[in-house]
Amino acid sequence: MNWERVRGEARQVAGLLKQKWAKLTDDDLLLLEGQKEAFLGRLQERTGLEKEEVERQFDELLSGLELDRKHLGVIHLTAG
Repeated sequence: MNWERVRGEARQVAGLLKQKWAKLTDDDLLLLEGQKEAFLGRLQERTGLEKEEVERQFDELLSGLELDRKHLGVIHLTAG
């Protein structure tokens, strides 16, 4: 899923991110409407994960969202 699409679907993506990383605040999630690097930097700060791991987990979460929508037409993801 590309970043423009993430920005367009920020509310849905924010819900999934909040499930996965409960430490994220509403202000953190507002960064979804901005620059990807700024959001990933904040996510890295909140989780304490390395940059590469944050990017991997974020992309994996979005890939699951994309795959679920493509095949099922709905979002049915569980935070893991």
